[in-house]
Amino acid sequence: MTKTKTLGQLAKFLRSKNAGPFYLTLDIFFYGKEDYLKAKSTGLINKRLISQLYRIDEEDISIIEFDPAEAIKVSFPRPVSSGSVGDSDVYGAQQHAPLFDIEIPWN
Repeated sequence: MTKTKTLGQLAKFLRSKNAGPFYLTLDIFFYGKEDYLKAKSTGLINKRLISQLYRIDEEDISIIEFDPAEAIKVSFPRPVSSGSVGDSDVYGAQQHAPLFDIEIPWN
């Protein structure tokens, strides 16, 4: 049986924030190189997953695996601009929650 760990268990920091008024950024910083490389090698943090979680088109998503920081950064357009009518999170700081329960195979 394959063991799994969640991103919430593997990430030292899992956060979201504005990247200007029109984009959100999700940052996943891992506890160390081993955790980062293992999570990265699965390929599970991809445009398809983010598209499903956030209901956005894959072509609007940018994913950067940044080895020196042992981190993965995901950026995509906000559904409405920061502070406009209908915006429920002006700072974009509460948008990372769907990532916590993503399961990564762990043997």
